[in-house]
Amino acid sequence: MSRSFHAALVPPLVKNLSNLSHLLKRAEVHAKESGFPIEVLLTSRLYPDMFDCTRQVQIATDISRRGVARLAGCEAPVMDDNETNVEQLLERISSSISFMESIDPVDLDGAERRQIRLPIPASMGGGERVFEGEDFLRSFVLPNAYFHVSTAFGILRHNGVPIGKFDYLLGEEAP
Repeated sequence: MSRSFHAALVPPLVKNLSNLSHLLKRAEVHAKESGFPIEVLLTSRLYPDMFDCTRQVQIATDISRRGVARLAGCEAPVMDDNETNVEQLLERISSSISFMESIDPVDLDGAERRQIRLPIPASMGGGERVFEGEDFLRSFVLPNAYFHVSTAFGILRHNGVPIGKFDYLLGEEAP
């Protein structure tokens, strides 16, 4: 089961972040062609109380990288949240993917039964949530990663970037 656990965890997260890279590249081209600063897109949000596009990218990479690390029983590389341009965000995504791909399937042996203790920020009530590995994968890591990439997609699309569902789903392979 552990090898299939690796397959259920790492490749979908890598694909999701790779597609996010594609979306950011499309946004950068659109900004250049339209004659406005890319920062307009990176600092845009769907609603005033939501995070902007840059923060959505940061969270998507954090959830992915830290989720894999917790399930593998190791520490994820720490990344500062100081990106201000597409190049830096693409590097953050690339570094996160490299880390996740460095995890050997053997490192996830038994991860489906591993107890994952997740601290809850004070801003969200504080405390701790305890998951079993399988539940952590299916009900926390994957949905969170998809949510933040989808939100970044929504921000970019809302602001006129010519992207569609295939860009979100297929990334560079989009028709």
